[in-house]
Amino acid sequence: IKGKIKQKMMEASRRRMMQAVPEADVVITNPTHFAVALKYDAEVADAPIVIAKGQDFLAQKIKDEARSFGVEIVENKALARMIYHNVDVGGKIPPELYQAVAEVLAFVYNIREQKGTSGSKRMMA
Repeated sequence: IKGKIKQKMMEASRRRMMQAVPEADVVITNPTHFAVALKYDAEVADAPIVIAKGQDFLAQKIKDEARSFGVEIVENKALARMIYHNVDVGGKIPPELYQAVAEVLAFVYNIREQKGTSGSKRMMA
């Protein structure tokens, strides 16, 4: 019974996480095994927040969801792995990753400003 309860709780958590993906500013990928979705609102938090993360199948689902809602997808292998392994969903990006994440967000915000540009972009790191 405990196993079933835990499984149901994990499924509910996954659903909530996937529902948050459309709100992301960016999804950073590695590109096949990891995906982390970040949201940054300076009025709410002093650092970007991980709103979803996944590995393998779940990473692909996050990328698919991001594509369907026009969320930018940026490939940065090292950064995707670092965030995936070191920050929980709902957690803030740690100070040692501020510079790398700021560069990705600046890249994404620049793309948003360019008219007629949407979909996945690749930023080489």
